[in-house]
Parts: sequence; C-alpha cells; structure tokens
Amino acid sequence: MSKLEPLTKVFHSSQEIQFNNSSKIVIMSDCHRGDGSWGDNFSSNQNIYFAALNFYYKKKFTYIELGDGDELWENRNLEQIISTYSNVFWLLSKFYRKDRLYMLYGNHDMVKKKSDYVIYKCSTFFDESIKKRVPLFPNIKFHEGLILKNTDTGNKIFLTHGHQVDFLNYNLWKLSRFLVRYLWRPLELIGFRDPTSASKNHEKKNLLEKYLVDWAKKERQMIITGHTHRPVFPKLGEPLYFNDGSCVHPRCITAIEIQDGEISLIKWCFMTRKDQTLYVGREVLAGPVKLQDYFEKVSY
Repeated sequence: MSKLEPLTKVFHSSQEIQFNNSSKIVIMSDCHRGDGSWGDNFSSNQNIYFAALNFYYKKKFTYIELGDGDELWENRNLEQIISTYSNVFWLLSKFYRKDRLYMLYGNHDMVKKKSDYVIYKCSTFFDESIKKRVPLFPNIKFHEGLILKNTDTGNKIFLTHGHQVDFLNYNLWKLSRFLVRYLWRPLELIGFRDPTSASKNHEKKNLLEKYLVDWAKKERQMIITGHTHRPVFPKLGEPLYFNDGSCVHPRCITAIEIQDGEISLIKWCFMTRKDQTLYVGREVLAGPVKLQDYFEKVSY
C-alpha cells in the first residue's frame, strides 16, 4: 500500500462542511490535555489556551480541533482529564451548543473513533459544583477527516490530523500506545526523548511533511493537518500543505484562522505591557492571504 493511500481514503470518505467568505473558523490541534500531573504537557499553556478559546467564542468563530485533543496514550481516564480542565470543557460545550464545534481524532485519541466510547465518555460529565452529571457533547461525532467547502468559490480544504502517513502511529498505533504508556513516558519523566513521536524527532517531521506535501501535489488539494507540532504556512505558488502547529509549544500555542476569505497563522502567548504586567496576546505569524490566491497561483 502506498504511504499516501490511507490519506486518500480518508479524504474521499470525509463529510463536507460548508462555509463562505464571511465565515470565521479557527483550527487547532495537539492540545494533549492530560491529568494535571507533572508530565502533563498541556498544563503550562492552559491559561493561554483558555484565553484564546474565550476570544474565539466571543468573536463567534467556529472551533475545529484536528485531533490529539486529549492525551489518551499516557492517560486511560478521560473523565479525569475533563475534571482537571473543567473550565476548558465547559467552554467547548458552549461552542457545541451553538453548533460551532467540530472534533477530529488523532493517534493519541484514536479511541474516540468508537461511537460507544464517545457516547459513554463524552455525552455528560460530573459537575463537582452541583454534584450531578450534566450534558457535555451529547450525540457528538469525532471525525477522522472533514472537508470545508467554500460555497462562494467551490474550493475545498481537507482537514485531518495527518498521522495517516505515519506507519508507526497509524497502522501500529496500539503498539505505539503501549510503548508510550509503559516505556517512554516513565523514561521521559527522567529526561529521555520518545523516538516514536513525530513532534520530537526532527528527521521524522521532515519525512512526514514530505509525504503530506506529496499528497497535496498528487491530489491538487489544499490540506491542513497537525501531528508534527510544527506550523507550516506555504508561500503562494507552493504546494497547499498547511499545519496548525500545536498547543504544547514552550510558552505559546499556534492556530490557523480563516475569516473574510483569508487564512492566517496565529500565535497566542504571554506578553508584557509597558508597566510590566502580563497579558495573553494574539500575534499574526503569517498572512493573512486570500484563499482564492492560493488556489489560483498554485503550481504542481
């Protein structure tokens, strides 16, 4: 089987979501929300993430999470993760009730592709403040891929986690989960790096990005992924492979915004005012560029 074939299968089976040039969409991935312990990579950025999420909720963005939202390789208990970050899940549930939330699964939360798991784990959660279960994401579906179709132009954007081109983390994901859970996580806690992780292996990142670029060229299709944790924002005329980065960068998170028919790469981090007080700020790293310009100027 070709390295690109699994990605192509997901593309052809993905649900289409319509948007237009007045839509506002933010795309994030790789939050790896954990249990709040010392090894929880999300914990140091939780306040940045919540501030960004609150901004997007107030500005009426649709939030799309491209997989690995929850760290379910290192942790077995999703309820513990929800309890640890109850403020985050409360806000995500507000997006969901407004029909402005779409969730995809990646390799670290692959178990969410099972509908029984989602019904049991994600429909409700226990609210400690009132001591009873309340709705979280009733009837939600976690997707492997989505296609954004622009009704103004007809152009399509394929969204997926990107692990489909990573044999160890797609075909052998259960083996990788076992190694991470019982071998590499304990070693990471004393300073060793996990060689199976695309986010921590520079050579592996380069190889996976080559596959994703090759797929964009072969299919003549714009694709946005996560998985490698490395933001990618191509120049006009280059293959249409984008990556939103992650929410576990040191001291910052990155995202891709689509609004007014334009696409941008965004960073959120702590910033300092002149009086030395801290605040969470938004910085544009690349763009905005008109989506239509990408489709018109791409050369394969």
